[in-house]
Amino acid sequence: MSAALFPESKLPALGTTIFTQMSALAQQHQAINLSQGFPDFSGPDYLQQRLAYHVAQGANQYAPMTGAAPLRSAIGEKTAAQYGWQPDADKEITVTAGATEALFAAIAALVRPGDEVICFDPSYDSYAPAIELAGGVVKRVALQPPLFSVDWAAFRALLSVRTRLVILNTPHNPSATVWRQSDFEHLWQAIANQEIYVLSDEVYEHICFAPEGHASVLRHSELRQRAIAVSSFGKTYHMTGWKVGYCIAPDAISAEIRKVHQYLTFSVNTPAQLAIADMLRHAPEHWQELPEFYRARRDFLVNALSASRFEVLPCEGTYFLLADYSAISDLDDVTFCRWLTEHAGVAAIPLSVFCADPFPHKLIRLCFAKQESTLQAAAERLCRL
Repeated sequence: MSAALFPESKLPALGTTIFTQMSALAQQHQAINLSQGFPDFSGPDYLQQRLAYHVAQGANQYAPMTGAAPLRSAIGEKTAAQYGWQPDADKEITVTAGATEALFAAIAALVRPGDEVICFDPSYDSYAPAIELAGGVVKRVALQPPLFSVDWAAFRALLSVRTRLVILNTPHNPSATVWRQSDFEHLWQAIANQEIYVLSDEVYEHICFAPEGHASVLRHSELRQRAIAVSSFGKTYHMTGWKVGYCIAPDAISAEIRKVHQYLTFSVNTPAQLAIADMLRHAPEHWQELPEFYRARRDFLVNALSASRFEVLPCEGTYFLLADYSAISDLDDVTFCRWLTEHAGVAAIPLSVFCADPFPHKLIRLCFAKQESTLQAAAERLCRL
């Protein structure tokens, strides 16, 4: 009799993510990787220097579970400068091992078996597994191209006595659209009379090209009393491998999130936290200028693709573009992305992987968080199709 045990999977439908698959395929075929969302350039020199400084000064042991005090204080000041409201650094700000941990901890803390959680599809792929692990039930509102705007009547129709949480993402990955403050008001009017929490994934908050700037849940005085806002320093400082993020939530909600966080990761890389605190205080112009930094890369890629047969959709935020390939191929988007990597030498992400229901549109996602030389080389290959 074999002694081997084979556990029943708690997530039987999941395998290796499409992002890992496409990056591996890109490497195998030496393709230009515009699939996975990470820059091919480094973060600020000052930030790197401060990391080395704090390592040399001996800041190499555990940070406080909630986050290093200088960083939480700097986050509070930055939030006040950006959104006109300052959270309590001790009670309402928690530093996490990247935004994904903050999302997971918030879902685990709030969602109970049988609770319903509303997501907007296409949606980031970490939401549904976390909800399932918590015993929750995912309910989805479909966002339709090219605008990907919320059908608020459809949203209201999904609300029930079992609705516990709404998860939104703005600027939105993968559609590159953004919410307006009016969207948050629609959300508030829909849920005001029920005990429903809001998880607002705002990791691309500084990569927003809308004329009125980034609309945050933190700007809405009623919603922020029942909301968790999640942010990512990896996105802001081009250092995705540092895995440092944070969430802002009212005291009572933060207390529950911290109960999960302390047994999930306990604390986050100490010298990185201190380096980021220095960066926030001494170089605020970095995050203030980030919209223009990425706008230039967006426009470069859009212009470079103007001679191609792809139809590029509008991009109001994130560092992704959507492109319609209907004029090039009849293949479904997953098959097309594999073909594109193997035969054209450019890796992209199919949009359907962000959706639970069949997604018939022929759209792929391209990452423009790359050097101009990388974008130019990719565009030249795509223009040949």
